[in-house]
Amino acid sequence: MPTHPIASYTKSARLFALYQCLPRSETDAVSLTELMQNYGDDVDNYTNERKNLENDLIGLNQIFNDIFYSDALVRVPAWGNNISGKTARFYIEPSFSIDVINEQTVFFWEMLDKYTANYLPLSFKQEITDKLTQLRRQDKDNFHHSPLGQWQDYLITLPSVVQAPKLDSDVFGSIHQALLQGRQLRIVYQNKWEGQPAARVVYPKGLIFIDNMIYLTGFNPVDDHIDDKQLLKAHRNFAVNRITEAVVIDKPIPDWVRRDAFSLQNLRKLGRLEPTDDTRIKLILKVQRYACQHLYERPLSIDQQITTIDDTWNQVSATVANTTRLQDWLVSMSQLSVVIEPLELKAVILERLESGMQLYNRN
Repeated sequence: MPTHPIASYTKSARLFALYQCLPRSETDAVSLTELMQNYGDDVDNYTNERKNLENDLIGLNQIFNDIFYSDALVRVPAWGNNISGKTARFYIEPSFSIDVINEQTVFFWEMLDKYTANYLPLSFKQEITDKLTQLRRQDKDNFHHSPLGQWQDYLITLPSVVQAPKLDSDVFGSIHQALLQGRQLRIVYQNKWEGQPAARVVYPKGLIFIDNMIYLTGFNPVDDHIDDKQLLKAHRNFAVNRITEAVVIDKPIPDWVRRDAFSLQNLRKLGRLEPTDDTRIKLILKVQRYACQHLYERPLSIDQQITTIDDTWNQVSATVANTTRLQDWLVSMSQLSVVIEPLELKAVILERLESGMQLYNRN
């Protein structure tokens, strides 16, 4: 409980103190008069402090609604209903907590820690690890003896071949702020093949996670256009680790950026969220039969079809996006499969393989 009257604290502290002192059951619900015993003790300013208490309760209820999507702060009669001479009483739903500590919560953080072990940069993973340490400290024995807690002894993740790049926390914070507030972003970006970084303004749209890389997707500044295809020409992706500076501009992104046509899901369907030579292609592969097993388990697409050619070979057909990741996979499968169609993709894979052979032959 607070050591001083709640009314003497700043508003944020008052709200937290109210959360602490409100009862956790309907039978213990308290009135404004009862709450005033802890809230304020200035007799000469009683009326103002009581009004502040009412406003603080309304504010706390709004926070629970906006942040936790919860009606945890209960008023009887209900919020919005006319009291009509009744004495309003208040309590917190007993099942609600700002940070519920139970086996499901700890298990969630355990899984998040393991899943992101080689997916996020070390600085971000450390925040998850710190949170998990805090939870373990609070409920260590109960969790380790729970059915969920026992799973941690049977889960492990293996490291990526290449580690995640380092990210600037200030840059990432500015990106986060711009996305949530719908603001324009000024970035300094170091292109991979250029000597000096360049400043530019971006209309940020979202973040893309590919393997252990994070990309900012958005649009270069252009005027609105009736044709979405014209606006798509301004779409760009930026590796976050190559953004050396980021500053939020006090200007909203244009309304057209929020069109459904430019949602992350639609941009993904259009093949705009990763390097790609075309939107969709009909891929036909000749694959050694024993190597096809994992394609039964993990198909290339929902329309994938596998047919037998002979005792050695199968044919695999699938509609896929012609991305760099697809080409990388086809190169890795080169001793087990051959691209039949499209011919343009076959030429790309052949050129990469020939370049590799030349490099190895020279060394």
